[in-house]
Amino acid sequence: MIRCLVVDDEPLALNILEDYISKIPFLQLVKATTNPIEALTLVQAGGIELVFLDVQMPELTGIQFLKIANGKAKVILTTAYPQYALEGYELDVVDYLLKPIAFDRFFKSVQKAQGIIQPASKPASPAPEPVQQDDFMSDFIFVKTEHKIQKVYLHDILFIEGLKDYISIFTPAERIITLQGMKKMEDALPPRHFIRVHKSYIVSINKIDSIDRSRIFIGDKVIPVGDTYREDFFKIVDGKNI
Repeated sequence: MIRCLVVDDEPLALNILEDYISKIPFLQLVKATTNPIEALTLVQAGGIELVFLDVQMPELTGIQFLKIANGKAKVILTTAYPQYALEGYELDVVDYLLKPIAFDRFFKSVQKAQGIIQPASKPASPAPEPVQQDDFMSDFIFVKTEHKIQKVYLHDILFIEGLKDYISIFTPAERIITLQGMKKMEDALPPRHFIRVHKSYIVSINKIDSIDRSRIFIGDKVIPVGDTYREDFFKIVDGKNI
């Protein structure tokens, strides 16, 4: 069981997360509180493994909470304000949930937390119904560009190219450049739709037009398949063969 804590100055938000947590077999709710000082005291005392943390609170903001807690527990940020996403990730949060929070998105987030806190654990059962294609079509990430934080829909991504100090996200409409590591980006993407095929490339499986030996064709782009990633990639390809 993962011992968790919910901190939010809105009682309704607390009730929703309490209900969601009660449906997850591997989560144990220790406390739900509107008082961030009380929550911080519990975290610093030890025994709390995961915190669902609101960002905008009067006495102590979620970002201030994170800095004071200094990694004592893993944190999933919950807020209606997307502009805090980048700062949260820089402080190594597990995930960033935008309100109103759907249960399937919540479950995906806590599975990610479980993989970090209990890496040897098997997936919880029973699980919610599988994510449908329309969920993928509406899912998105936020990335920091030079002048703003940009929303990128996952279904728009063709492939991602990593360079020395930044990565480029290619969509049919544009190339989005962001300071980000390939590993962190890989972890943020759903593996049923994206796969890393080279130290410098992640591709959208749905967007592959053809494969010729160790080359992937997406539109007019030719992407190499690296030796390290070849076996896993072709296992997926073989699974799609008819």
